[in-house]
Parts: sequence; C-alpha cells; structure tokens
Amino acid sequence: MRILAAAIQAVEPAAAVHRHVNLQGNILRIGKKTYDLEVYGRIFLIGMGKAAPAMAQALDDLLGDRISTGLIVTKEIPPGFLSRLPIMEAGHPVPDELSLRAGEKITQLLDNLKATDLVLCLISGGASALVASPYPGIDLKDIQKLTSVLLACGARIDEVNTLRRKLDRLKGGGLAHHSVPAQLVSLILSDVVGDPLEAIASGPTVFDPTSTADAIKILEKYHIKGQIPASIINFLGLEHENLSWDGSDFEKIQNIIIANNLQSAQAALAQAKSEGYNTYLLRTDLQGEAREVAHELCNNLRWAWQRHDPLPPPACILAGGETTVTLRGNGQGGRNLELALSAVSDLADFPKVMLISLATDGQDGNTDSAGAVVTGDSFKRGTSLGLHPTTYLEDNDSFAYFSALGDLLKPVVTGTNVNDLTFLFTFE
Repeated sequence: MRILAAAIQAVEPAAAVHRHVNLQGNILRIGKKTYDLEVYGRIFLIGMGKAAPAMAQALDDLLGDRISTGLIVTKEIPPGFLSRLPIMEAGHPVPDELSLRAGEKITQLLDNLKATDLVLCLISGGASALVASPYPGIDLKDIQKLTSVLLACGARIDEVNTLRRKLDRLKGGGLAHHSVPAQLVSLILSDVVGDPLEAIASGPTVFDPTSTADAIKILEKYHIKGQIPASIINFLGLEHENLSWDGSDFEKIQNIIIANNLQSAQAALAQAKSEGYNTYLLRTDLQGEAREVAHELCNNLRWAWQRHDPLPPPACILAGGETTVTLRGNGQGGRNLELALSAVSDLADFPKVMLISLATDGQDGNTDSAGAVVTGDSFKRGTSLGLHPTTYLEDNDSFAYFSALGDLLKPVVTGTNVNDLTFLFTFE
C-alpha cells in the first residue's frame, strides 16, 4: 500500500504546480520562462479536468488577488474546497448540459482579451467531456451519442479526442484562438500515453495536426460510422479544415507538462526499492484491449518468477499506460478491473505472485473502485463462491467478481489523473 500511495503522491496536482511555478516579487517563473506581472493588467485562471481544483488552489495560494477572474470545471468538487474563483461540476465521461454551460462561460471569459492580459490554463484528464462547445449544427445529444459509441467500441483516448477536436470550438487549439492577443500559459497533467499535447484534453491550447479525413478513418476502423448521428457525418464530410487555426495563434503560448505516468511509475519503484524489492520499469505505453494486455503482463509475471528475468524475487515490475474495453455485456467495471479479471485465469494456482491494477484517479469505469488485487489463489477462491472469471468477463462485470472476493482497491477519488499502473510482484 505504501508503494501504491507513493505513485499517487508523486503526481499530486498542487505539488506538481509548485514544482514548476514560483513567484518572486513581480516575476512569475513557469518552467524556464518568466513573466513580469507589472506588464499584465489582468490574470485569468481557467481550470478544466479532474485535477483542476487542486491545481487552481495552488495558483490561488501563490497569486492571490492578482488573479482577476476565472472558472474551474471539474467532475467532483472536493469536500471542503475553498477558492475565490467560481467552480462548477459537469458531465464525465459523457458531456452534459453543464458541459455546454462551462464551454459558454469560458468563451465569455476569453472575449475581448488584450495583449496585456495573462491567461493561465490548467488542463487535466476529463476536460474533453467536462467542457463542450460544439460547432453550430451539432447538438449535445449528437456529441453524447458519438462519445458513448466510441467508448463502447474500444477506441483509444487519442482516437476519441481526434473526433472531439474536429467538432468543438474550444478543442484542437480553439481555446488558444479565443485567447488571442493575450499571453497564454497551460499547465498540463497528462492522462494520455506518450504525452501528445494535441490529445490531452483534446488539445485546447495546441495546434491540431490531424484532418477530418483522419477522424473519418477512425469511425471506419471500428465499423461504427453507421451508428454516428448524421449531423456529425455531414459536418466531417464538408472538410472543415478552415476551422483549424493558423500558426500565429500559437506564437504566444507556453505549454508545459507538470506530471505524467512516468513520474508516477518512477516514484512507485523508488518506494518499492526502499521496501526491499528489486525493481524494473517494464513500459509506460500499454495500450490495447484490457483482457489481451492482461495475458501479456501475466506472461511477464510468470517468466519473472520462473526464470528470475528480468529480476529475481522479491521483485516489483511496473507497467503504465491506458488500455481499452470493448463493451459486450451490461456489467459494471472499467479497464483496470477488466485487466485484473482476465489475469485471474492466467495466474490460477501460480505461487508467490501478485498483480495489482490501479487507476491513478481512484475511479475505474463506472465504479467507485480504482482496480483490484489478483494472486494465484484468486481463481480458487472465486470458484469456491460459484464465480467463474470467464462468465463475468463475457458480461463486463469485473466489479461484481472482485467485490465478492473482497479484493477491490477503493482509495477514493485521488484528485489527480495520469493514466493507469499495473504492478507485478514476485515473492521469495
């Protein structure tokens, strides 16, 4: 538990902000750049995502009444959260009416900015759904349908966000466009494998390198074009490339990633080493169907125990990334729980090994769990209760399976989000 806690604490949003931002007199240093606050008449603070409250609180504590106004949009307002800035909840993972309202409010805040204004944008996972501003002719229900279909078919988050960028006025550089001629700085908590800026929160402050043709190819790849609302298909078919902003909109922008999956993994491994484990970072680019990725990881785990490769026990081998789930049933669960459930059969009766899946935001899919623990005894314990993992996989009901075993991880909402981690332990 100390190892898992270290992974979360390393990417705590407020601490990440303070590591990259400091104020000395009137000089605000963000990363390697400095901003003389005597030059800027107004400072606007826009926070979007699951980590937005903690990130905003850190800047509020630092800048105080230097902040003129702003808005924080998140999935759940933390208990006891205090800030001078307005804060609101909105829909996630599917946008809702509050998402539209958030988009309208942010657009209004950015209207009529001046060259002497400074806009601080705080971006983290979930922002793509929490803030929505679809182009005219595309209704909220159309975006909701698109999102639901993409999530159900197993599309990767970067693919989902490629579609979102083409349909929304604030995504794909849209927020940057609305901020002209002000100075814009974005502090970004990455929840996308590989940290591509255009994919994180659908890249509101980043030039969009993709085309509408790329978006259509994604629909064709998953054979879902026929399930998508006609308004969206028609919009994409009109080749709205003129809606992409030219490079001049990005000349005054600083985008800086302040925390990511690699930092979380490295902190976990450092803690594991201090606990006496041999440690190894397997990879941080896990993608693909959760149940298939589970087979790959279990092969690594069994090999590590049998051959002491890459490390002898006791060992902590760590993999990070974000898998996907193709919905086939009506159960409860998410990608971390599905991965863990697929591992149950692979590790059946295998001695002295453990697999732990963890969503760093503390919420996996449509549950209040962050993941689960699997050992060589999990299969036997399940069958003794009349539970077979294959049956629960067929119904995507991983939550019920691990709930019956008492092996769910429930750390509550962590306030951060840097993808997922899977821990592979071998013991002497």
